[in-house]
Amino acid sequence: MKLTVFGATGGIGRQLIKQGLSRGYRMTAITRRPADDLGCEVVVADLADADALAAAVAGCDAVLSALGIRPAEMKSLRAKDPGARSTVQADGARAEVAAMRATGVRRLVSVDAAGRVGDSGDGPVTRYVAKPLLQRILREGFTDLAVAERILRDSELDWTLIAPPRLTDGEHRPYRTVLDVNVRGGRSLARADVADAMLRALSEPSWIHRRVNVAY
Repeated sequence: MKLTVFGATGGIGRQLIKQGLSRGYRMTAITRRPADDLGCEVVVADLADADALAAAVAGCDAVLSALGIRPAEMKSLRAKDPGARSTVQADGARAEVAAMRATGVRRLVSVDAAGRVGDSGDGPVTRYVAKPLLQRILREGFTDLAVAERILRDSELDWTLIAPPRLTDGEHRPYRTVLDVNVRGGRSLARADVADAMLRALSEPSWIHRRVNVAY
């Protein structure tokens, strides 16, 4: 299997590359700057470089998106423009969809966040107290993710959203998955297991066009 990874140098992205290679997959990493420690083919390209992205996606079986913006990058952006807002998720979704449409690739698995949605999967305190507070604190990032979700839902591609709660750097262990609602009592998930769930999605046809919530 040949996979192309957006956001390959982040915590989840590196896990995707590592785990994909360990499974014998052919991995291509798309990065904004050179990265020679990934152990796979690296394509250096900006999200606005449509030709380079299409070339990196062409011929792959699926696209995996672990895009995000680091706090230090957001701080630097705000230093230049106090009114700046993060749009990396939405910009990434548009770029991924365009590259996939140009090359005929259909399968896309992307990271979301369980915290941005309060639903019947949550307990009452989480749904009506904790989640509204979290959504106010992380409003900007969650708004970006919501726009990205709409782009994917409108794309007619075979997309899956993987939505974890608070991320950790722990080791792999068993986790729960629930379709389209949050995992009751799910408070955290290691980045290694987010990557595991994303790779697992490639062999789960019932996860196509679904939001898969994952947590311990």
